[in-house]
Amino acid sequence: MIMPREVEFLGATFPALVPAFLAAGIIMLALDRIFAISGLYRRVWYPSLFRFALFVSLFSGMGLVIY
Repeated sequence: MIMPREVEFLGATFPALVPAFLAAGIIMLALDRIFAISGLYRRVWYPSLFRFALFVSLFSGMGLVIY
């Protein structure tokens, strides 16, 4: 299966990574809520760095799946 390199939305074309970026952001918000409720952030050295690394990992994984 070949993924398109561009996605058209309302007459404008965007790179295929834009929907992946938005999906990674939504998944990140859900995981952030779950980790905050479970108390995981109390066990992490730098919670903001952990959040950033989690987002980068999600987005990179989606980018690898797309391309």
